[in-house]
Amino acid sequence: MSARFEELAWSSTPIGEVSLRRRREPVTGVDVFEVKLGEEFLMSSLFTVAEIEVARLALARLDGDALDVAVGGLGLGYTAQAVLDDPRIRELVVIDLLEPVIQWHQQGLLPLGAALSSDPRCRLVHGNFFAMAADAELDPGTPERRFDAVIVDIDHSPADLLDEGSSPFYRPSGIRQLAASIRPGGVYSLWSNDPPDAGYLAALSEVFVDVVAQVIDFPNPLQDRPATNTVYLATSRDR
Repeated sequence: MSARFEELAWSSTPIGEVSLRRRREPVTGVDVFEVKLGEEFLMSSLFTVAEIEVARLALARLDGDALDVAVGGLGLGYTAQAVLDDPRIRELVVIDLLEPVIQWHQQGLLPLGAALSSDPRCRLVHGNFFAMAADAELDPGTPERRFDAVIVDIDHSPADLLDEGSSPFYRPSGIRQLAASIRPGGVYSLWSNDPPDAGYLAALSEVFVDVVAQVIDFPNPLQDRPATNTVYLATSRDR
């Protein structure tokens, strides 16, 4: 049995100190992995349903094989693993600003780290996803490359940002820049901790088609009631 609480790693980053900890959750009796930025919780293995659905729902919109996908935000790896679980995936590029998080996966400190790091279809890239999206360079080795799907799980929501520098990404101009990295008929999806945002849906609809916000329900064992996240889905125009 693991210790009740253990800090597995700590590092400074350009946006603050990040730490990885494992704790024994007394309610569920399972080990929970958590990443904190300063005193703010970034991610937890206790709640992963929506992190998986943001990938699964995006891929469900796509036909064909040999799919190339970019994911903004590595986190604990549940979104990336959900992508790789689809046998149609040819290549996955995962971009994360926090280099220590990438290293923790490569060092096997996280449950999915070894699988992600060893999968030949998957590349973990250290970079600023929002800056790369603005320049249509989500693959550092191939400028202006287009993907079948771009899936994002970084900020808490379009209105609740980890850093104000990402705010242009959620405006119509930033959405148009993002669209340059998605092939015609390809898909964009975004995880959000907040309820659907009518303003963001309207901004997406200026650029994409078939825009929806799907509410994802999942159990919260700590409060003994359901909880919800939101997944935004949008399809690139044929052009």
